[in-house]
Order: sequence, then structure tokens, then C-alpha cells
Amino acid sequence: SGIDMASARFTADHKNVDVPFNAKAKQIFDERTANHSKDDPEGFCLPPGVPRMMYTPYPTQIYQMADRILFIYEGGAHVWRIIWMDGRQHPADPNPTFLGDSIGHWEGDTLVVDTVGFNEETWLDAAGHPHGDKLHVIERYTRPDSNTLRLAATIEDPDYYTMPWTTVTSATWAPGQELLEYICQENNRDLKHLVGK
Repeated sequence: SGIDMASARFTADHKNVDVPFNAKAKQIFDERTANHSKDDPEGFCLPPGVPRMMYTPYPTQIYQMADRILFIYEGGAHVWRIIWMDGRQHPADPNPTFLGDSIGHWEGDTLVVDTVGFNEETWLDAAGHPHGDKLHVIERYTRPDSNTLRLAATIEDPDYYTMPWTTVTSATWAPGQELLEYICQENNRDLKHLVGK
């Protein structure tokens, strides 16, 4: 079965999250803020990563199969993500990727996705929160009603944050929406706007 996630974007349910930066992460975050995110990897057509992939202003389709759940994203370099639901564990030494290695299970009606194995090329969000290759993300997807998908993403990265922290967002479903072809590399006009300071 397919579930269209729609509306323009996920919206923050909690505007103020107390992010437990360590000194290294705070310095990087402050530099990105000061230079107006001029080095934002998404502006250079790279995949947004996790959990940021779900915060882009583009729809996503989710397909549930017997052994996996497939996320297909319109934006963010038009990529897909596989959540393995067959009981496997993460590889001992995963190949670092933009979207990591994801395994999932159900807790009642909540889809719990555990992801590790990230490269260091992405930001956690458009604000510029950094992460390293030890990033571990636990996503909890719920549907408080038939038109809403809620995502609570817990971020754990001992190289950048003093403790795990959670951000909560939601998206509204719209019937009949289809994913469009989105090619970031084609006629990309963003690059000239990434002037920063």
C-alpha cells in the first residue's frame, strides 16, 4: 500500500528545542549561522540526509512491503530510502552514506526506524546543526489522525552533542498528489545565491 505524505513540508510542533551542543558543535553551528549557511550541502544538490530529508518542502511517498518500507522523495536529489523490516541488524562496519543504514520495527501503530552509518556530508536541518559519522537517529512515525503523519526524531552523536535530543515535526496528507520529477542539478539557480559572508 502507498501513503502519500503531502502538503508543502513538515512543520515543527515544538519551536524551541534545547539542543545540547558540545563546544565543537556550537562553534560549527555558529559559523554556519554567521555565514548564512553558504555551504549548505543541499544547495549543492546533495541529499539532505536524516532526519532533514523529511523536512524538505517536497512530498514523499511511503510503500509498505513484506520485508521493507520504501520512502521515495521528490526533492533532495530525488532519492529513495529502504527501511529493512525483516529482523536484520545493522552491519558491523556500514559503508557511510547520505541516508545511512536503516532497520525498523513496529511498536503497536508506531513505526520505529533505527539508522546508523552516515557520512559527514549532511546537516541535520536547514539551520545547520552538524553531525559526524557516529550519528545515530531513532525516528518514530505515528498517525495521530488519518490526515497527519508525526515524526519524532531522536539525535545521538557523542562527538557533537552532550546527550541525545529530540525534535518533533508533522506533515499533512493530501489525496491524489503525485511525485513530480525534480532534478536539482538541472538549471540550478541556487548556487549563485549562496554567497554567505
